[in-house]
Amino acid sequence: MSSSSTARLSVGLLAAFAAIYFIWGTTYLAIAVAIQHIPPFISGSARFLIAGLAMYAWLRWRDPQPMAKVDLKMAVLTGVLLSGIGNGLVVWAQQGIPSGIAALIVTAVPVIVLLLDWAFFSKRAPTRQALIGTTIAVVGVVTIVTHTRSLSGEANPWYLLSLLIATVGWSFGTLVQKRAVQPGSVLSFTCAQMIFGGLFQLLMSVLDNEWTHFDPSAVTWSSVFAVGYLIVFGSIISLNCYLWLLTRVAAPKVATYALVNPVVALLLGSVVLDERLTALALSAAAFVLVGVGLVLFQGVFTPSRLMSFVRREPQAVARGE
Repeated sequence: MSSSSTARLSVGLLAAFAAIYFIWGTTYLAIAVAIQHIPPFISGSARFLIAGLAMYAWLRWRDPQPMAKVDLKMAVLTGVLLSGIGNGLVVWAQQGIPSGIAALIVTAVPVIVLLLDWAFFSKRAPTRQALIGTTIAVVGVVTIVTHTRSLSGEANPWYLLSLLIATVGWSFGTLVQKRAVQPGSVLSFTCAQMIFGGLFQLLMSVLDNEWTHFDPSAVTWSSVFAVGYLIVFGSIISLNCYLWLLTRVAAPKVATYALVNPVVALLLGSVVLDERLTALALSAAAFVLVGVGLVLFQGVFTPSRLMSFVRREPQAVARGE
């Protein structure tokens, strides 16, 4: 690979990580606005079906057979696990659980991905640095959540259970999809996955009797705009970045987005909701970023590399570098 190709790949990786870190961090706010007037599974099915069908129309315009290289069975499975269960149950749970508790539980994704990858997929035990990084980041997120939201009070156990199932479903779907999608078919696979995930949420909206109490005339423009934002940015852009990253980077590293999203939510709370940022909150955010850095840059800060750098540095100075 040429140096220019390597540079483009590096820029692409950074852009994709930025999308899943920061755009997905804003979706908590968008979801909260959307479900104020649109039932959760109805809003979720609209989000993924519209996004999936729009992508299919674009792909069909470019290629007469856009799904020729897609394993539809795997697309169904991962669509249900990711867009269906992983997203749908989180949105459904936000009806009765504070967003702080939801964010706290979702941060378990990197840990679950590491453990599932170890137990069922790669069979490789997580490195000590990965475990330390995940622990540090989780500590930071716990501090943020407990500092900015009150976790006292009772939560519906069904909502808590749905969050746990969503977290496991998304984690498992992440690992399954990493093996199912090929680098050259990411867009087509994403399209199919969103459509099947949207159909799953549509089925759930029927089973949950959402259509019996849904009044379209009561929907506000703010909820419509929120769903539109979730379609374009939360689904078409970010989900494609997520799936593309899974073809290029180890799944546990990609899953670190779940540790950064609550930090983004904290900043949005300060800007949009006028919440006060304290020194403790900023320190906790720094913990999250340090932990994510340890997971993302495994092997960079090992003792052997540091010693190699220390030994090389005097030589570089002597050469005038």
